[in-house]
Amino acid sequence: MVKESTLQVKMDSDVLRRAESLYSSMGTSLAEVLRLFTLKSVEVNGIPYAMSAPARKNGQRLGIAKGKFKVPDDIDVYNDEIEQMFYGGGE
Repeated sequence: MVKESTLQVKMDSDVLRRAESLYSSMGTSLAEVLRLFTLKSVEVNGIPYAMSAPARKNGQRLGIAKGKFKVPDDIDVYNDEIEQMFYGGGE
């Protein structure tokens, strides 16, 4: 017989709503993502993703560059064109 436990978590309601919407669009649920996260944590004996300090207050920084490069304010200007290249109206 499988034993199950219930977990209660308090979080910002807007974050919860956004997370539920995100995971729903991916065909899963927040509860399933939490189960997967927990299983992977046990498997790797730790947190299963890299953690880093928050971005500096003086502007966005690329975490992988250790703050050496500033993210341009117009970084998203070509998103629609890039999306079209990968997903849209091909030949």
